[in-house]
Amino acid sequence: MNTFNKVVKRIFDLICSTLGLIVLSPILIVIAIRIKTDSDGPVFFKQIRIGEKNKEFEILKFRTMVVDAEKLGRQITVGNDSRITKIGAFLRKYKLDELPQLINVFKGDMSLVGPRPEVPRYVNMYNEEQRRVLEVKPGITDLASIRYRDENDLLGEAENPDDFYINTIMPDKLALNLEYINKNNIFLDIYIILKTIVKCL
Repeated sequence: MNTFNKVVKRIFDLICSTLGLIVLSPILIVIAIRIKTDSDGPVFFKQIRIGEKNKEFEILKFRTMVVDAEKLGRQITVGNDSRITKIGAFLRKYKLDELPQLINVFKGDMSLVGPRPEVPRYVNMYNEEQRRVLEVKPGITDLASIRYRDENDLLGEAENPDDFYINTIMPDKLALNLEYINKNNIFLDIYIILKTIVKCL
């Protein structure tokens, strides 16, 4: 991506994330209160992900699982995972748990659109070509998020969810991310954002 496109994308991200946080603030507050009354633990789930130029950052999500869920099972969520809270199931269904990432976008760790950031474990499995996805900022949504809208259900049907994710889903996601990088422009970003909203309705 050239310098001009980077500047345009950052301005677009900054404006949209600021407006989004302001406009959605009443909804964010209601969700936060509901999470606190539904189960013990913090409102936000924080996790180390790998971003642009292989830099680690802390991604923010609304907490949808019990406290210390990662110590009780996989790093991927499979089907009707018993670790998911009542309100968490609702938030996941409509992707509302991703809304706090507007803060990540505002801070500059993420973009509205870009390859979804992975945990270090999976990034360490990338080959040289796949690591090109680390040349751009990760995003809240991407082409892979649209295709794999029902990823949890797919993993729930797999005999070995980890193997299925690593050997089937992850390579396809990365191929879509590389396709996005090659075509990257603000109009494609707007298209992906609109398509994501439609998919979530």
